[in-house]
Order: sequence, then structure tokens, then C-alpha cells
Amino acid sequence: MQFEEIKSLIEKELSGSVLGEDLISTPKALLIDSSQIKSVCEFLHTHEKTYFDSLSCLTGLDNGEEANTMEVIYHMYSIPFDLHLTLRVALDRSKPTVDSVTDIWKTADWHEREAYDLLGIQFKGHPDLRRILLPDDWEGYPLRKDYVEQEKYHEVKVKY
Repeated sequence: MQFEEIKSLIEKELSGSVLGEDLISTPKALLIDSSQIKSVCEFLHTHEKTYFDSLSCLTGLDNGEEANTMEVIYHMYSIPFDLHLTLRVALDRSKPTVDSVTDIWKTADWHEREAYDLLGIQFKGHPDLRRILLPDDWEGYPLRKDYVEQEKYHEVKVKY
């Protein structure tokens, strides 16, 4: 099954969920309505022609203050059909929130926690959304483009 066939399959089943496509990036990506991402992932995971049984990676991205958006990028793989697919959702930078997909793919657990920890993206329905790399009392989200590094953390110099 090719990229366009998968796109058509989603559009037929979940009308309005595909907002566009990014054909410049490698791999190509479908741009998905953030309110529909969980439905799209569930559909692709369970559909007999796609069966995306693996979430290879989930990435968070800060597009900066000018764009005023953040993104979550889902890299999926179907082992039985040897299919790769990338989905992207844009989120409002002031309150980046999207549904968790941990109940679809258990591998999303730590990926979502990392995106939360470093970018502040909230994943609704995540069973244990807390910091994974930084201490619980760390201030801010270091991969945000507007992040200002602390001078000290517990009297240890951070900024050099």
C-alpha cells in the first residue's frame, strides 16, 4: 500500500481528519487534525490493510514564537506489511495538548513523557505523565525556543 492509498483510506473512513500533506520532508507526512489523531492512529492500528503495529518514534517540535505552534510527529511501522507512515499534528504553542496514544501503542509511554518533559506538551489520558529525564522540580522546558536557562539548580551552577 502506497502513501496516497493510505491517505485515501483515512479520508474515506475519517472525513476531515487529514488537513494536508508534507511531500517535501523525508519521509512524506500526513498533516492530521489534532482533535482526530487518536481516532486516526486507532484506525491505522486496527485496519486489516495497514495494521501499524509499531510506533517507532514520537517527536515533539517547537516551531517558535512566530509560528506560534508546536508539533507532535508520529513515526509508525507495520511489520506484517512493511509500511512506514509519518503523521504530524500542529498544536497551539500557548497550550500544547493532544490525546495520548499509550492505549494504542505502549511504546508511546516514554516518548510522550519525553515530549512533556522537554517541551511541555500535555498528553490527555496518559497514565503517568511526569518528567522522565529532568528532576521533578526543574523549571521550564529546555527544548522550547523561548527557554531561559536557570543560573543555578540547588546551588549548583547550571549556566556557563
